[in-house]
Amino acid sequence: MDQTCLEVAGLWKVFGQKPERALELAEKGQTRAEILDATGCTIAVRDVTFDVLRGETFVVMGLSGSGKSTLIRCIAQLTPVTSGGVQLDGEALTSMSEEDLRRVRREKISMVFQHFGLLPHRRVIDNVSYGLEVQGVGKELRRERALGVLDVVGLEGWGDHYPQQLSGGMQQRVGLARALAVDPELLFFDEPFSALDPLIRRDMQDELIRLQNEMQRTIVFITHDFAEAIKLGDRIAIMKDGALDQIGTAAELITKPATSYVREFTKDIPKAKVLTAGDVMHAADGEQPRGSVSLLATIDSLLPDLLTDPRPLAVVDDHGSRMGVVDREAVARVLDS
Repeated sequence: MDQTCLEVAGLWKVFGQKPERALELAEKGQTRAEILDATGCTIAVRDVTFDVLRGETFVVMGLSGSGKSTLIRCIAQLTPVTSGGVQLDGEALTSMSEEDLRRVRREKISMVFQHFGLLPHRRVIDNVSYGLEVQGVGKELRRERALGVLDVVGLEGWGDHYPQQLSGGMQQRVGLARALAVDPELLFFDEPFSALDPLIRRDMQDELIRLQNEMQRTIVFITHDFAEAIKLGDRIAIMKDGALDQIGTAAELITKPATSYVREFTKDIPKAKVLTAGDVMHAADGEQPRGSVSLLATIDSLLPDLLTDPRPLAVVDDHGSRMGVVDREAVARVLDS
């Protein structure tokens, strides 16, 4: 089976009356501000290309106005693209008929937004099963599936309540349950936790990680918070002025920032708490390791041991196979960079 779920190729979105002229100027290297002055058009998404693997959490991170929300709406075809293509499981969304797009949105895609968008006059269970109702699923099966997914997100017993009777965090869980109820192939999250209190936000991040570990959905997650991006993302794309500055794992962005903009985002991240033994390991150069550590052990957790004894530690995977070694010098080089 092809491991690529979503493909975005050369995607552009121009708002304004002269999109063709704006594209010409953009391809000549003019900036967003210069194009706006010359044409009155705004380049919201600029030549964006990336793939998302099946079961991957791909995070698009950028400041307000960077184009990340427009990008996700273009991918979902809620906003028409100016140029470029989007494919889901090999199907070209950008050239589909409206009827086929509605089918794909009903059957394969779910979205979770910052504003929960729950129907206040409907009970929680009816909100969760709404997508199934649109699909034409029978009432009993809708109820059965909705109850099951409420249990999954930790809302067992809350089905007969109304949204306004729930806390903000619980309402966001209802939104998540509604998205999961249709058994989607692809989940879009557009800053879903940014309006929540910090503690509730952390709980929802942990909940999403737990669900992803269990269900392995393909997720595109939009955020302006780099710490959230690091916590959730298998890979992270940094977006600026409608374009992607860099795509990589958290470790790659922190240790090898491609631009000054990416470096600015990562400079205050506590490297020792984010980077792992796997990120800093190297091949053994003769000295026998004195013990072993997990590939996923954070540098922070290794420091006391390495400071006590300078001899290297073997880095092993989940099966106990040696992948490399980590020592004091390797850790110092990364933390000092």
